[in-house]
This record gives sequence, structure tokens and C-alpha cells, in this order.
Amino acid sequence: MALKILASVTRVEDPESKIKVKPDGTGIVTDGVNHKMNPFDEIAVEEALRLKEKHGGEVVVAAMGGDGSVTEIRAALAMGADRGILVRHDGPLDPVVASALLAKLFEAEKPDLVLLGKQSIDDDQGQAGQYLAARLGRPQATFASKKESLESEAERRKEPGLTLSADGRSLAVVREVDGGVETLELNLPAVVTTDLRLNKPRFASLPGIMRAKKKEVKDLQATTLGVDLAPKVVVRRLAEPPVRAGGQKVQDVEELWKKLHEEAKVL
Repeated sequence: MALKILASVTRVEDPESKIKVKPDGTGIVTDGVNHKMNPFDEIAVEEALRLKEKHGGEVVVAAMGGDGSVTEIRAALAMGADRGILVRHDGPLDPVVASALLAKLFEAEKPDLVLLGKQSIDDDQGQAGQYLAARLGRPQATFASKKESLESEAERRKEPGLTLSADGRSLAVVREVDGGVETLELNLPAVVTTDLRLNKPRFASLPGIMRAKKKEVKDLQATTLGVDLAPKVVVRRLAEPPVRAGGQKVQDVEELWKKLHEEAKVL
């Protein structure tokens, strides 16, 4: 059975960039900071593409943000996604607002499956997928992973970790839990968030990059979707972590005990 999959991608600061907090604490300094697709969302796109290659269908990529978010959509299209949707919104986004916008896209696109990263690495809240499933009243599986023992390394490089049933009505998802892994079976449509060990995203080929330039990217204004765009989670102030003091050398165990007891007061 062919699947229509909606994959959400987020534009985040490159973790390799040097991040500095603005002097007034209202945010970070973005000048000179590189951006990229959220790594967990990249895994979601890769899984969508593997499902499409095995079962057929369509992969639609959605992003929320300004002009810069088109770059992440084009990156997903270069990987092999079919078309993109930009929900244009220049204000702050929290999981509540993001899930509300995604719910509107779900209503319009009517996908069989929604895939998104388990969290974005800029704020690490990890809630958008759960909010979305609750809004839609659909089954969900978070932290989707893959059992190492099920396939050879060659199979792991190409096979999807999510298993579609023979009748195409349900999906088996291996997910990480505190004690190991568990397998859930979800009736479709469903929402799944992806974890690091689900797959290894492919690199976009040069032909893929060229084709991506011609693929459709629909432009929507968030204000036209009937969603309350006021964030429910508001960051009041950011601050740099305190500078760590340098270490000290001690001559013997007795001096170490004395410093821990009298100065650090941990003994």
C-alpha cells in the first residue's frame, strides 16, 4: 500500500557554531551563526523516504519559519522528498503552537503518517509530536528506534525501521524505553517521532540537488490558518553558564580531605 507521509523539518543553529547570548539576555547572537536541519528531523525525512521506496507513495515536507526555512525544505527535497510546504511565521514557536500548525496541515493534506524528530536541538523540549497526536486524536509512538539484531548491516542501510502491515492499515514501531526497547502497533493515520538510532540519513546527490530546485514549495501564511500564534512557553531571559574555576593540585589525601570538608563542604 502506498503511503502519504508528512515530515516536519526545523531550522536550528549548527551545534558546531559558537553560540553567544545577547547582552540583554533576550536571545542569542545570530550574526555569523550557521543553521542546518534539525538532526532528528533529518532522520524523520530519511525514514519517510525509505518507506516510500519500499511501499510507494509521496513524501511531503513541512517547515515553519521565515525565508531561511526554505533552505531546510530544499535540503529534504534534494534527499528525495516530493514537495514542500512553508508555513511562514517569523515569531517565536513553542511546541503548542507548532503542533497546532501541523494539525492544520494534517487536515489539509490527510497523510497516512506524520514523522518528526523527537526534539529540536535548540531548545530540546521534545513535545511537539505528543501535542500533535493529542490534537488529532491519533495513535503515537515516540523515540522510534530499530532492533540491531533484526537485519544485517547492509539491510540496515536501506530498510525502514518502521514496519507496515500487509494490509497497509497499521505500523509496527520499535521504540526506546528506559529498560531497552518495546514494539508498538499503531493504526494509521498515526504520529511517530524519530530517535538517533533509527537510521543514518543519506547525503543529497548532485542530481537530487538540481531536481530539488524545480520541486514545488507551497507558501502559506500562519496567520491564515486560524491558529492562536501566541506562544504558551515564553523565555524571559537567557544567561551564559557561570565560568568554571580552574582546578587545584593537592599534595596528599589529607589535604584533599581538608579542602573537600572545609572549602567545598561536601564531606
